[in-house]
Amino acid sequence: MIGIVGGGIAGLATAYRLQQHDHDVQVFEASDQVGGLAAVYETAGDPIEKFYHHLSASEETIVELIEQLGLGERLTWPIGKNAYYWDGTVHPMDKPWEILAYPHMSVYDKFRLAMLTQEIDVRGGIPTFDTYENLEDFEDVPIEEFLLDHTSRGVYEGFFEPLLDAKFGDRKGDVSAAWLLGRIKFRGERDLLRGEPLGYLEGGFGQLLDALVAEVGEENITTGARVTDLDLADGAVNGMTVAVDDDAAPDSTQAAAEADGGVESPDPGVTTETHDVDAAVVAAMPNVLEALCGYECEIDFQGAVCALVTMDEPLTDTYWLNVGHDAPFGALIEHTNYMPPENYGGDHLLYVASYVQDYEEDLWGMDDDDIEELWLDHVAEMFPDWDRSHVEEFRLARNPRAAPIYERGYLDTVIPYDLSEAVADGLYYAGMASRAQYPERSLNGGIVAGYECADRIAGRKQVVRPDAARSE
Repeated sequence: MIGIVGGGIAGLATAYRLQQHDHDVQVFEASDQVGGLAAVYETAGDPIEKFYHHLSASEETIVELIEQLGLGERLTWPIGKNAYYWDGTVHPMDKPWEILAYPHMSVYDKFRLAMLTQEIDVRGGIPTFDTYENLEDFEDVPIEEFLLDHTSRGVYEGFFEPLLDAKFGDRKGDVSAAWLLGRIKFRGERDLLRGEPLGYLEGGFGQLLDALVAEVGEENITTGARVTDLDLADGAVNGMTVAVDDDAAPDSTQAAAEADGGVESPDPGVTTETHDVDAAVVAAMPNVLEALCGYECEIDFQGAVCALVTMDEPLTDTYWLNVGHDAPFGALIEHTNYMPPENYGGDHLLYVASYVQDYEEDLWGMDDDDIEELWLDHVAEMFPDWDRSHVEEFRLARNPRAAPIYERGYLDTVIPYDLSEAVADGLYYAGMASRAQYPERSLNGGIVAGYECADRIAGRKQVVRPDAARSE
């Protein structure tokens, strides 16, 4: 059996792929539901993600998985309108004539910005088309230095700097130009006359989680189960210890635990299980990996505070509104300007989001009611014709490690998929600090990381037990 630590998208994808390789699996998820950052809220219609999600055309692995699981007909690619809020005005930023009308950059600045987004280097007056092919060439270059060299000061100050402030706060000077170029490549599929098509699973990405759970089998997934220890005797993974909340565990899992050496924990309502495993995949944050085996990760993470506001009418006609001034949030993402309100019982759904670089920041310590007051008051200031009477519900989600800070030299700090040499034979890592989550973290990256680990385990199986039955 392969033990998988974490029931987010990476853990479920690992289990799915391992089963395709004819392995038995067991997924242990510490919280009471699978999904991680893809977990959902209920609405008056379709469920919706607690943290906003969409797909870019470059995310091929998740699209293939959606097709494999029979959900392809529900994958739609509407245009997500983008705009920039600056000095009290919403500036559309999708079509060429809209960008030309943007007043906070000169025509020359806009030309330089357009060339960068098309990955054309026009320095020296002779266009070159291969400057940006290798992201690693820019790993140690600060973003500001890069933009001043490859575009102009007007592009930096009139477009990118407010976005970097919102995304990374006082850590923006640490972030590499490779991250920015990676985002440009990641989000590069744009129709010049219409804008960028973005993928969404009608009915929500919760369907993908449900389909993965059904495929893996509920009997192979235990929620309320925190892996507390790995047996790494003799330099190899031999077993794992799991503390299971008896109220969260299915009866079948509890019965299996009793047969497999489960014992009552000193904590009431918790059973401690021990499992023999052939390998372990940690599909969780690197702090979980460190707690289990001592492997230290140098990557810093930022927290996220994300509200879902349910309203009886729309705020704007834009999907993604970047906020170019000193606001207590970085973006307004109006989901029902992207997917129809009819999918949600006619309600209009707005995400309000902010990143946190330091857990001493006021925002991280504020209670939900205070954040609601602060954020909705500021929305009302930005849009004087709107008022809070349109708000029907305000729900807040927080995650202390929502995304890495892509510092210069980031690739030197990613955790290898295979930790056999670094820690113990049979230990693998598929969490957010993996190579698949660079240059941007995504659901697709989680699936890729899970597949990478599963395929390595399958290759290990062929070497260690060449006579074992295989389905490939």
